Amino acid sequence: MSDRTFLDWPFLDSPHRALAEALEAWAETALPGLDVPHDCGNEALDAACRRIVASLGDAGLLQLSVPAPYGGRHEKLDVRSLCLARDTLARHHALADFAFAMQGLGSAPITIAGSDAQKKRFLPDVARGRSLAAFALSEPDAGSDVAAMRTRATRDGDGWRIDGSKTWISNAGIADFYTVFARIGDEPGAKNLAAFIIPADTPGLDASARIDVIAPHPLGSVRLDGCRVPDDALIDRPGAGFRIAMATLDVFRSTVGAAALGMARRALDEALARTREREVFGQKLADFQLTQAKIAEMALAVDAAALLIYRAAWTKDTQRERVTREASMAKLFATESAQTVIDQAVQLFGGTGVIHGATVEQLYREIRALRIYEGTSEIQKLVIAAKTYEAFANGPGS
Repeated sequence: MSDRTFLDWPFLDSPHRALAEALEAWAETALPGLDVPHDCGNEALDAACRRIVASLGDAGLLQLSVPAPYGGRHEKLDVRSLCLARDTLARHHALADFAFAMQGLGSAPITIAGSDAQKKRFLPDVARGRSLAAFALSEPDAGSDVAAMRTRATRDGDGWRIDGSKTWISNAGIADFYTVFARIGDEPGAKNLAAFIIPADTPGLDASARIDVIAPHPLGSVRLDGCRVPDDALIDRPGAGFRIAMATLDVFRSTVGAAALGMARRALDEALARTREREVFGQKLADFQLTQAKIAEMALAVDAAALLIYRAAWTKDTQRERVTREASMAKLFATESAQTVIDQAVQLFGGTGVIHGATVEQLYREIRALRIYEGTSEIQKLVIAAKTYEAFANGPGS
């Protein structure tokens, strides 16, 4: 990696620096053996994800995804550690980053608001890589607008009956359990949402429909048809679903930015190596001022994104429980700037940059979805504006 000076920034402590070194060593030795062809089918892709999750679990890296009492490394989720993991994994292997992220995202509602019994049942296996998690929030007509959710949970004896559909669900078809958000009652809006833990083998749950995207990973739709779950499948209480979902995104939006940062770092490294080797018109490509201007812009974007990401993570870990504004800023800037950095890298590679399977070409496909999932860039702008107005109205220090 070209620059690791960010590890010396005051946002990070000695344990974080030690974690970064351990992550780098593991990624360099373990991930090449876990690689998969870019054009492999769904069956091979699913098998690869299971192998990666198991390997992450065996290495102890999934302990970052759950709190210490249930097999984790820290007393509570440490967002700086999660960001370091995604920053490192995404730079080396986008599918490994995906596999790591979904263990945390799918189980975070349990960590944040689950009962002790729920945590004991699900979290230890997540930390060991023996159980795959999924986060089922989006629907065909309710993506950015969570309050438009139509999936319905109704009382059924001593449990709940859940009917509806979810889509764009990562780990669909391979998850062992799904954290599913549903509406209770007839009142519209966000107040009447609830979160449920639904094991994959529950009758009425069908996750067989797959969605093929430009950067393949296990993604699909989940159909819930008369899916009955006991009362202890409910996380927290009826009506707490929206709060749980937003608290989860408060943690993981910063980590999406970290994944984008990792991809941008890799693109910058690839561009630096290429331009120092490639000769054009009798001199190295790196000697041209136009090339140097692109490299400067790329390096600036990488550092600025890193500052926003680790600022948001530090604030969450040490200052405040809710960091909606900081996390949205980090995700927005990091994902948008990473898209630009990677595009510049492809341009510097010229024709070889668009060969299917080339590193920068793979990054070009991988980065695009990060500007959409866990809140589109447009939604992040609305969130940032709303929180900025709120801070202005509340006065200094708010």
